[in-house]
Amino acid sequence: MANSSRVGDPARRVRSVTRSTPLELPVLRLSAEERRDLQELIEHEWLVTNGIGGYSSSTVAGIVTRRYHGLLVAALPNPLGRMVMLNALLESAEDRSGQRSLLSLEPSEQGQTGSGPVAELIEFRLDGGIPVWRYALANATIEKRIFMPHRQNTVIVLYRASGAEPVTLHLTPAVHFRGYEAPVSQPLQYYAVTKDGDHMRLSTADLPPLRLAVEGGFQFIEDPRRREQIGYAVEEARGYEFHGSLWSPGTFVLSVDPGKAAALIASTEDPALMRAMPAEEALAAELERKRRLIRAAPQEAHAGSAAQLVIAADQFLIRPVGRVRDTVRATAVGDEVRTVIAGYHWFTDWGRDTMISLEGLTLATGRNREAGFILRTFSEYVRDGLIPNLFPDGSDEGLYHTADATLWFFHALERYAQVTGSWTLVEEVLPIMRGIVEAHLRGTRFGIGADPADGLLQQGAGGYQLTWMDAKVDGWVVTPRRGKAVEINALWHNALCLLSRWECDLGDQQLSRTYSDAASRARESFNRRFWFDGGGYLYDVIDGPDGAADSACRPNQLLSISLPNPVLDESRWATVLEVVRSRLLTPVGLRSLAPEHPDYKARYFGDLRTRDAAYHQGTVWAWLIGPWIDAWLKVHPDDRAGARKFLDGLIRHLPEFGVGSIAEIFDAEVPYAARGCIAQAWSVAEVLRCLLKTGVL
Repeated sequence: MANSSRVGDPARRVRSVTRSTPLELPVLRLSAEERRDLQELIEHEWLVTNGIGGYSSSTVAGIVTRRYHGLLVAALPNPLGRMVMLNALLESAEDRSGQRSLLSLEPSEQGQTGSGPVAELIEFRLDGGIPVWRYALANATIEKRIFMPHRQNTVIVLYRASGAEPVTLHLTPAVHFRGYEAPVSQPLQYYAVTKDGDHMRLSTADLPPLRLAVEGGFQFIEDPRRREQIGYAVEEARGYEFHGSLWSPGTFVLSVDPGKAAALIASTEDPALMRAMPAEEALAAELERKRRLIRAAPQEAHAGSAAQLVIAADQFLIRPVGRVRDTVRATAVGDEVRTVIAGYHWFTDWGRDTMISLEGLTLATGRNREAGFILRTFSEYVRDGLIPNLFPDGSDEGLYHTADATLWFFHALERYAQVTGSWTLVEEVLPIMRGIVEAHLRGTRFGIGADPADGLLQQGAGGYQLTWMDAKVDGWVVTPRRGKAVEINALWHNALCLLSRWECDLGDQQLSRTYSDAASRARESFNRRFWFDGGGYLYDVIDGPDGAADSACRPNQLLSISLPNPVLDESRWATVLEVVRSRLLTPVGLRSLAPEHPDYKARYFGDLRTRDAAYHQGTVWAWLIGPWIDAWLKVHPDDRAGARKFLDGLIRHLPEFGVGSIAEIFDAEVPYAARGCIAQAWSVAEVLRCLLKTGVL
């Protein structure tokens, strides 16, 4: 199964993001055609998060297709990290006549869906980011919502009945406690089931227990059983282990009267926290929290697609409860720890993604205080002039193999100061930023350092992928880009310019002149050495291992125009822009390599090695629409309406794939199928930032 959307397909179904009135939550619906198409229901996925790194996610059909799917994926203290604690909930509804209909399609042996009549799905929508299903039975309707109370490893499945008759629900939890990255074939543990007050407790060795509770009158029918050979279709398509087992303790049976509600609650929290509020009260609190998010955003983001993106942005901003040491340190100085999940389902917090996303996720949404927390958090992790590339799940220690994340840190810090109008944080971390540049001038890890011959920044170390084009599989670095990469030097020049000004305003005048001179030298060398006259654009890398220049046409060159201190001479902007427009621009972002190149791959699909071979070799990246629009408006400053149109394809994508969010990547050719993560931080951030920059229509 491809598990992809068809953004460019002219036969694509009509879907909508309802343009809500100001301060009302946005509503996003699937079309009737999609609701009647089982494959569509399997290919559309939903996601809710809890603000601490945990989440709940599956397909609209209720079939788990990924190892990452689960009704409760809890963010637990390190070294556990994110754990799948409740994999699925098998649901059916029974009317007064005894007729049972499936609400979710049950996984069963050999990977086939369960048999039996299926209730008609008459609506699926996101209501303020919360997924809602509405099913028609013979004489009743059942509405289901799934949400997570903020900063709890708790998921609530809330049911409401309407119609002429009560409905009896049969709810069977299915579990396989494991790390969210662990293969589905990992053996099942033994689970002990005990009654603990008003809830059931499922436990196994060395892991927190899963607590299950029901609101409303119910009967529990004990029926422990294994479900063997569950098939995970997306894992099979991606070349991973795709058969696994689940275990069920039995079934909750509960009757829901017309106009009434009932809920199943699953949690790894203390029972007092888990049951602190009734389910409907907890839902009201979560919806009010989302209204406040929209209220805090600019007026232009109070309705429609922009409001939906404000809700989507919230999913990536977390307090990393797993890193207890960070929390203790921050609390001791009166601060708070914040970071950004780069993408769901499998990314953790990455330095590069965080810094690129920071403006769109926080500053564009009125969450300035959290932006400051994020910047302070990363400033604590600077080592040898570098911020971490990523924090592996379950670890307190960052990995530092990145040449550009630290340079994006300068950009994010400047945008924070500009938007907030406060330079206190810049002044506070100025010694750290100075130390970063000095480390780069001297030379630091992974061959990162300024070349004394021309002042340009070079990078590269065997076996490492140091730029954002960072695919690596089985020791093979697909696009090593060793040498002097075009966007690294655009970022380097921008960082030098910013530091020079910060020193002039807040620090040392002599150092200001030193950094200004370094920026001027880098700029002169850049324009002399990176221009590819034969193509009318910029080399992607110069001074590679063999001394040659790489003339591959890639989007990286856009940063030489788009950054606040552009390194490329203005006389060449329009020429570069036209080359990028004609060879790289698509309705959903920019290709990572022009189609004429022999390494170009039009489709991102297959096993890991095949996918990584295409990851930066043609595959479209949504986040690049941001630098493209920034560059476009520098060349065409009066064309905000034209710039806004470049976002149309990504806005149309909102009801697809990861419903309500924006995918990581897309195929490079029509129909531009969505691939990779179903929800990516920098995709959402850059689209929202540019919506507000160009004016929401």
